Amino acid sequence: MRIFDYSFLKNKPIPVNTVNLLTTVEKLTIDRRTLIDSYPKLFKELTKIAIVQSIISSNAIEGIVTTDERIKDLLNGSVSPMNYNENEILGYKDVIDLIHNNYNEYSFSEEQILAFHQLLLSYERPSYAGKYKSSDNVILEISKNGTRSVRFRPTPANETPFAMEQMILAYMDARDDSSINQLLLIPCVILDFLSIHPFSDGNGRMSRLLSLLLLYKNGVNIGKYISFENQINLYKKEYYQALKLSSDNWGNNTNDYYPFINHFLVTLIRCYNELDKRTSILSSKVTNKKERIKLTIEKSLVPISRKDLMDLWPDIAVDTIKKVLVELQNEGVIQKIGKFKDAKYKKI
Repeated sequence: MRIFDYSFLKNKPIPVNTVNLLTTVEKLTIDRRTLIDSYPKLFKELTKIAIVQSIISSNAIEGIVTTDERIKDLLNGSVSPMNYNENEILGYKDVIDLIHNNYNEYSFSEEQILAFHQLLLSYERPSYAGKYKSSDNVILEISKNGTRSVRFRPTPANETPFAMEQMILAYMDARDDSSINQLLLIPCVILDFLSIHPFSDGNGRMSRLLSLLLLYKNGVNIGKYISFENQINLYKKEYYQALKLSSDNWGNNTNDYYPFINHFLVTLIRCYNELDKRTSILSSKVTNKKERIKLTIEKSLVPISRKDLMDLWPDIAVDTIKKVLVELQNEGVIQKIGKFKDAKYKKI
């Protein structure tokens, strides 16, 4: 039977490479707080972008996709979901909105995890929404020639409630131990959650939502401005490799958490690096208004509207923004998407 115990994080030496990654994340978290406080309008815009990317990316990891146009319409409420994928996308939106806006109100508890799971699946409304699995599940691996094999056998269904209870109690014990670093503890708990695989569906998405919840509750809120899930999706081969390495021998309590811990920390560093890319224009000496508009569009991962530019650069007149957008289109630098007030612009 699996025993949940995170005391190794204080009783055993931490690998040097993990210490280096941890130190980097902690320094970046502290250093970027001033930047966030200095540019509230910019970070409000980054939050909107991050939420959309998180919804798209976390679902895409599980093969849940729809068109860009449908995503836009679904998220602004102008259309209703038409199929399973769109139901799942809207469910993720509802949960991530709660976590982004009210994370302090939610605890890492069985009751809350079940409630989040029920909301995640609330549009599709299967009978197992908000309930632990009733039958055993396995994690399959498909070889290049299409042969399937069992890569991992999660906790049996009849043992899942007890395993979840023990995991959460172990987390609470470690959370309250000042000698255990929370940035090391969080990925351990997420790995255990994934290894238990407590639900019939939605385990991967729930793991990423719970990662955000625990990060926010511990003062690491980079995921509000740069999508944590998008960085996982961009490097998902690394993610699955780290998950495989750390879950090997999990059932007999001899697994190594550090591959997954290290990947978790690297993902956070990548988020901060992406933040620096998007905000570098603010700390540069670019004063030319046209250049600022051009760089803003080039650095954005999603199309930007005229209103977005007005909010980001309140010192640039509306007529100037209109003029520059036309010039950049004529120069073949940017492309216009849509018409009239709903038009957006992206780099070519």
